[in-house]
Amino acid sequence: MASHEDDWPSPDADGFDPAGPGDDVPEQLRPVNWNLLLAHELEQEWLALNRWVEWLRHTYALPASVIPPYWHRHPELQWELSALHLHWLAAYDPDQDASAPHGWHRDFAATRDRLRDWVATAGTRLDRDRPSRQTAWPGEPPTPSVEETPIIDRRADFVAFVIEQVARRQAAEDAFYAQLDEHYPDREQ
Repeated sequence: MASHEDDWPSPDADGFDPAGPGDDVPEQLRPVNWNLLLAHELEQEWLALNRWVEWLRHTYALPASVIPPYWHRHPELQWELSALHLHWLAAYDPDQDASAPHGWHRDFAATRDRLRDWVATAGTRLDRDRPSRQTAWPGEPPTPSVEETPIIDRRADFVAFVIEQVARRQAAEDAFYAQLDEHYPDREQ
């Protein structure tokens, strides 16, 4: 499956998308289980979340200790920000109660504390990143050492990361369907 990189928004020089987060509102809100998305869904969810995170960090002037440039490379940050995004979408739904945004802001305060904890644990910073350290339990092989890498171009890294994630998901889907074709050659496609 080819990536639709040409369809990706072009943020201004600061990486801020002036269209804001409202362009990506799905018809019906639902939890996002990143593990179960099809390749094309995965790409769309990454793009929507990235636009919203850019809007969020600019709107609330969030430092890298809350949302670092390489947040996308850390699943703990991805899941936390994804949940916050869905909560925001629900709170600002036109059919929502007028006090829902207040509830979102209350929960956002708690989420910022968790994000700071995640960022500190992950070891990602404004100018450098390393994979989150994993702890090997007794009986497991030791975890490999992790190296820090400098952050040069956040947007280019995000694009490459999403393309790689979508390609891996597409390869898994293709392998699954090929296996079905082997076992059920007469099935309708």
